[in-house]
Amino acid sequence: MGLVLLVVGAALVLSFPLVAPNPYILSAGVVILNYAVLSTGWNFMGGFTGYISLGHAAYFGLGAYGTGLLIKYLALPGFVAWILAAILVVIIAIPIGIAALRVRGASFVIVSIAFVLIMLLVFQSWREVTGGSEGLNVPRPFDVLRPEHHRIFFYLFTALLAFALVVWWVIDRSKFGTALKSIREDEDKAQSLGVPTTRYKLIAYVLSALFVALGGGLYALWFGDLDPIFQFSILIGSYMVLMALLGGVRNLFGPLLGAVVVGIALEYFKLEFGDTQFHLIATGILLGVVVLFMPDGVIPAVKGLFTRKSDQASIREVTAGELLEQNKAKTAAAAPRTAAASTEETSS
Repeated sequence: MGLVLLVVGAALVLSFPLVAPNPYILSAGVVILNYAVLSTGWNFMGGFTGYISLGHAAYFGLGAYGTGLLIKYLALPGFVAWILAAILVVIIAIPIGIAALRVRGASFVIVSIAFVLIMLLVFQSWREVTGGSEGLNVPRPFDVLRPEHHRIFFYLFTALLAFALVVWWVIDRSKFGTALKSIREDEDKAQSLGVPTTRYKLIAYVLSALFVALGGGLYALWFGDLDPIFQFSILIGSYMVLMALLGGVRNLFGPLLGAVVVGIALEYFKLEFGDTQFHLIATGILLGVVVLFMPDGVIPAVKGLFTRKSDQASIREVTAGELLEQNKAKTAAAAPRTAAASTEETSS
C-alpha cells in the first residue's frame, strides 16, 4: 500500500508542470518544493536529535549568496558554483556546530537566532562585495523563456528533494540513526551508554546545513535576485520548523506534507492580502494549533486515528459468548487469590 501511494505521489509531482494552468502556478510549485527541501534538510537536525534551530536560514542565505558571489567574482558556471558554495557552507558549519552544540534547549535556540542575525548584518553591511541592501543579481544558467525556466527548476528541485529523502530514509534505518534518536529521547542516558553524542550531533548538524545550503543555492539560480533581508530572514527558519512540526518530524514525508500545506497557505494569503502582514498572523495561528492539538504532526495524528478505529473494530468483532467466557475465566482466576487472602487474614 505504501509503495502504491509513493508511486502515485511521484507521478502527481512529475506531471504538475504539464498540467499547471499558468507560469505563476508553476512558480508557486517551485517555491513549495524549495520549502520542502529546506524543511527536510532542517529535519536532519531537528527530527533526529530534537535540537530546534530557528537559525537555519543562515545556511539558506550562505548557500544562495555563496553561489551568486562565486559566479560573479570567479565566473564559474552556475552549477559548479552551486556545488562549491555548498562545500564552503559545510566547512563553515563545522566550527559553528562545534560551538553551538555545546549548549542545549533554549540556549541552543538563542545561539541559532544570533547566528542568522549576525549573517544578516554582515551581508547587509558589506556593500562592496554583497551589494548590501540593493541585493545581488545571479545570472540564469539556462537561456530559455520564463515558463520553461520554471519547468526545468521544478524538476531540479524535485531531484534534490528526492535525494534528501533517500539520505534521510537510509539514516533513519541505520545504527547511526538509532544513535541520533537516542540522543533525541535522552541525551545523557545515550552518552552513558557509550554513544559519541558530540560527534554524532555535529554530523547531523553539518548534514542539515548541507541540504539547506543546496536548497538556497538552487533558489539563487532559479530566482536570480538575492536580498539579505529575505535570504537571512528569521521567518525562513521559522517556516522550516513549522513545516517539519506540522507534518511530523519523525516521519520521512512529514516535512514534505508540512511544506505543501504551509506553502499553499502562504501563497494564498500573499495573493489575497497583498503586501499586508496577515500571512504572518495566519502562520502563527497555524503553529499554535499544531503545538496544542497535533504536537507530533499531522501524519502521526492521522495514523493514531486509524489505529484507534481498528482497535474499536476488533472489540466489536468479539461475540457476546466469547466475552462471557473471558469474564468467567477472569473470575475463576481471581477466586483462588481471594480465598488465599481471606485465609491469611483469618490466621492473623
